[in-house]
Amino acid sequence: MLRERRSSPLALIMSSQATTKQDSAPGVIPAAAWRVKALTVLPEYRLAVTFQDGTSGFVDLSSVTTSRDPGMFAPLADPRVFEKAYLDLGVVTWPNGADLDPAWMYERIREGKTWSVPI
Repeated sequence: MLRERRSSPLALIMSSQATTKQDSAPGVIPAAAWRVKALTVLPEYRLAVTFQDGTSGFVDLSSVTTSRDPGMFAPLADPRVFEKAYLDLGVVTWPNGADLDPAWMYERIREGKTWSVPI
């Protein structure tokens, strides 16, 4: 499931706690099994991810290039933007605020090693 950041009181609090691209925040350890601990951007709008518990697999976001209404994910159709994916407290995130729900990604990857994201 794709998530869009919304302006809510919780989102405003969390946005003030943003981390660097090294996925580090003083005193915060993203230890839940479904948190992403390693991310590699691959060709053709794919990502290789490894979760805290060692589960690993691939995310296929190629549908971003053909979707009629990708919303905030539209900028990811540009490979230069897509390759800027980084981890923010165990969540795959892009500079424009687009991110992927790590719990949903974890479940889909556990079921089949590759998750083709429907955008």
